[in-house]
Amino acid sequence: MFSLAGLAACQAGVSLPSDGLLMVGNWGGDGSGLIVQEDQTHVHIGCTFGDVAGRIELDSSGRFTVDGSYVLRAYPVQVGPSLPAQFTGRVRGRTLTLAVAVNDTVEKRVVALGPVTVTFGRSPDLGPCPICVVPKRVSVPGAAAPRSAAPPPSP
Repeated sequence: MFSLAGLAACQAGVSLPSDGLLMVGNWGGDGSGLIVQEDQTHVHIGCTFGDVAGRIELDSSGRFTVDGSYVLRAYPVQVGPSLPAQFTGRVRGRTLTLAVAVNDTVEKRVVALGPVTVTFGRSPDLGPCPICVVPKRVSVPGAAAPRSAAPPPSP
């Protein structure tokens, strides 16, 4: 039995993941990229980057609007704090169009980034700006460091 939402998505040429979440993996484009993991979505637009907690939930049309954080002054040396941001976009098949509105609380203005288009499975092309292979995790002061599988060498 077909659902109306599924039929409408099919007719519009939109193929959405069965779990309704942005697909895990790398999304790349010219000057932009995403690394989607189960616990975090990491976004690069040019020499800037941002994060959203978890995978992004898509509506029946493949659209989303989610809150996250963004660093506008990230390269060559990160300067300034992570700022509140809103990520909006739409997935159509293996293509995602994304825009970010960053509330720059330092300069008291809203900064618009994008829209950019990225494709699932494509490597990002960020020119001189590096993309994280694995997003940096926020360390918590006082938390125990992860243990390595091998014991440390003896003196």
